Amino acid sequence: MPTPRSDQDSPWKDILRQYFQDAIAFFFPQTAARIDWHRPYEFLDKEFQQIAPEAAIGKRYADQLVKLWLKRGQELWLLVHVEVQAKAEARFAERMLVYHLRIFDCFHSHATSLAILCDGNAKWRPNQYHFGDPDTELTFRFGMVKLLDYRDRWAELERDRNPFAVVVIAHLKTQETQQDSQQRKESKLRLIRRLYEQGYERQDILNLFRFIDWVMILPKGLEREFWQELKVYEEERQMPYISSVERMGIEQEIEQGIEQGIEQGERSLVLRLLTRKVGTLPESVTAQINTLSRTQLEALGKRCWTFLVCPSWKRG
Repeated sequence: MPTPRSDQDSPWKDILRQYFQDAIAFFFPQTAARIDWHRPYEFLDKEFQQIAPEAAIGKRYADQLVKLWLKRGQELWLLVHVEVQAKAEARFAERMLVYHLRIFDCFHSHATSLAILCDGNAKWRPNQYHFGDPDTELTFRFGMVKLLDYRDRWAELERDRNPFAVVVIAHLKTQETQQDSQQRKESKLRLIRRLYEQGYERQDILNLFRFIDWVMILPKGLEREFWQELKVYEEERQMPYISSVERMGIEQEIEQGIEQGIEQGERSLVLRLLTRKVGTLPESVTAQINTLSRTQLEALGKRCWTFLVCPSWKRG
């Protein structure tokens, strides 16, 4: 098998942003039913970096903080946390609570917290944090779905036109074929064909292809076979949507975008944190920060977080 890509979070972030309404409707239909989708919603990237800079600097780029409107006319802050490469983590529920409290502390608004778990441990199902003693008790529950549970719902997934049915199939087939590259190639081809056969628009096919191609990585030899078979299939259907040049451009664009986005995000975060603490920075300081490497930015960002974000969390 080929070496897995180091970044699995960014493709999730991209697909979530492209099909956010579909994602909420697919995974959390009760929450989706409360939202007025006719009103525009806003991705709060800067606000999320303020409450969780350790996530921006680390490997949690799929997390999304979104401001929407309920049908009753009230604002809804929605925190969607995607644990892409999760392992059983004793403090996961505590981390969900911490994010919730930071949002309230910084912005005086409670968030609806939702978690999408992509791991392969069927027994790990965190959905609440509880603390209690004779005088004080706290229970924090959050929405949680586990992609592993969809393994027994293949027929339903294959009928579903929601783009996130394709995302779930791609993720589960990637897990299922970790030791079988040939089977992965065949599964990847069937999944791409399904996009054409179910009548997805060209742009949707390209968007979903980006995700599928990024997570279902193949060895070079099988990748060439996959591409040849896909080309024949497209020619037979007279639907040449994904050219080899375009496909290579997609992969290069994703890789470059990830690296540039991560570094630029870290640099922007450090500058905002310092400005928030000391006011306008001298040009010499800004220039010096702009010369820092990604490793140096990560170290500086982590140091800034403890002291510079929300006053009540300086020691957190």
